[in-house]
Amino acid sequence: MTETEACIALNMVPKLGPVRLRRLLDVFGTPQRILLAKSHELRSVEGVGPEIADAIAHWETHVDLSAELARIADFGAHVITQADPVYPPLLREIHNPPIVLYVWGELLEKDRHALSIVGSRKTSHYGLESAKKLSYQLAYAGLTIVSGLARGIDTAAHQGALAAKGRTVAVLGSGLLNLYPAENQALAEKIAASGAVVTEFPMCVAPDVQTFPQRNRIVSGWSDGLLVVEAGLKSGALITAGQAAEQGRSVFAIPGQIDKTTSAGSNRLIQQGAKLVMGAADILDDLQILLPEKPLLEQTPGRAVQFTGNERAVYDAITEGETAIDAIIMKSGLPPGAVSSTLLALEMKRLVKQLPGQHFVKLL
Repeated sequence: MTETEACIALNMVPKLGPVRLRRLLDVFGTPQRILLAKSHELRSVEGVGPEIADAIAHWETHVDLSAELARIADFGAHVITQADPVYPPLLREIHNPPIVLYVWGELLEKDRHALSIVGSRKTSHYGLESAKKLSYQLAYAGLTIVSGLARGIDTAAHQGALAAKGRTVAVLGSGLLNLYPAENQALAEKIAASGAVVTEFPMCVAPDVQTFPQRNRIVSGWSDGLLVVEAGLKSGALITAGQAAEQGRSVFAIPGQIDKTTSAGSNRLIQQGAKLVMGAADILDDLQILLPEKPLLEQTPGRAVQFTGNERAVYDAITEGETAIDAIIMKSGLPPGAVSSTLLALEMKRLVKQLPGQHFVKLL
């Protein structure tokens, strides 16, 4: 049995957890030796009571390791442990780091330079557009965007990073075979193709009220900082922000209207000391990372601009003056979501500029 296989088995033992595992490793040295230990030997370790000791000593009676390894292989995933070089170094340092990470896709060493983005599932247009735009800019600047694949802000954050052809990591509160929410399956596939979908839970674990708080400590612990885009006073994003602060991470928040319940929580965070963010540069400056000075497309005199996808149709729909987004949607004939993401791409290429009131002008 390999060290990784032993860690997978230990991760499936009920109520073991990463803190107790660390104590067991201090005594037994390797995960393989933990699995071979007798119940009375295990009970001698601080925090390991009779129930957990017996569960580990007889792990083969309730853990089907061969079946789990087959599920992992059939899905096309792989598992890393804290001993792997691509295991996020900041995550390794938190109080209760995951024993294993199931990875669908690929983690790279550069994913250690990351920013986590969270927010409400029920959000406003302002929140969604802010999340997409900032994620696009930060991913383009070289940061990996980490979020939880939930509806609302999480989804927008992943979409913005993908639009920038940057790196993004989705952390699940379930096993890979029970991806939640189901409507984000296609998004998860895109993330896995150019980044990674990860979870600490075995393949068949379903999401519940306990798995999401566990997931959130990974989201906050992975990155150099955490950005709350939009959150109400009872949003789970505030719990994640609290975890980030406890883990010594920088906490950022985007201000919202004072009369909007969707912004009450994020505004409160700013009151309590979170850094107010008005643009990507605020975050990059704080993390001492510089924005790239070049646009995505270099403009050479006398050479026509090269458009991709829907960019030509959206660009041509903008008149010589200011053009409202509704007029651009109508003239281009494209869906609102496609127009919004395309305008964001054109902004990053410095071909258009957004003005107050969702109006746009051409820069070239």
